[in-house]
Amino acid sequence: MSGHSKWATTKHKKAVIDAKRGKLFAKLIKNIEVAARTGGADIDGNPTLFDAIQKAKKSSVPNKNIDSAVKRGGGLEAGGVDYETIMYEGYGPNGVAVLIECLTDNRNRAASDVRVAMTRNGGSMADPGSVSYLFNRKGVVIVPKGELSEDDVLGAVLDAGAEEVNDLGESFEVLSEATDLVAVRTALQENGIDYDSAEANFVPTMQVELDEEGARKIFKLIDALEDSDDVQNVFANFDVSDEVMEKVDA
Repeated sequence: MSGHSKWATTKHKKAVIDAKRGKLFAKLIKNIEVAARTGGADIDGNPTLFDAIQKAKKSSVPNKNIDSAVKRGGGLEAGGVDYETIMYEGYGPNGVAVLIECLTDNRNRAASDVRVAMTRNGGSMADPGSVSYLFNRKGVVIVPKGELSEDDVLGAVLDAGAEEVNDLGESFEVLSEATDLVAVRTALQENGIDYDSAEANFVPTMQVELDEEGARKIFKLIDALEDSDDVQNVFANFDVSDEVMEKVDA
């Protein structure tokens, strides 16, 4: 997933410092609230909450916002919202398969936002199940490189169930079965290896190679989708080479 993951990592960095910071914070806080509501407010007994908090901290979300979200989700503080997860499926430009994960308290608004973003940016909605079969649910841990080599990371996670380690340039991506995610993340911690995020994501089984124009179009579509407060994650099965990525970045 070289180009795709590199783009996602670069985009994440930019998102933290640019004007969308507030939007990113809101999504990370929503993640924490939902994790606390689903599995309880005790971090030690709720690995999903632990990982949601870790990701928020790495993105500089203030601690007081994190604590409030945990309390709201755990029912210890008033003001929590009951969010539901909805998956939408569709196709972007060049036949790229797109999975859109929403976390919303208003199903109609979420559906409308997604449909508008898709149709205005060369995409089309698809029936449930017609796109999702192109993806597998996987555990994905992003490890910043620093002084680490691929062998360092692989050695730490191999016995914990990791399937592969990919070099993304400034970081490593560790893939595992979704059920092995906590074991992999724990193995990194026990080996003193820092990580940026650990979450279960949808990873494509096959990819559509894009040229510069195709890449610009799909990035524009994903940006439009992520602009909706209800859209939590967008997964797509495109690949962009480093050369094309450099042209797009320029």
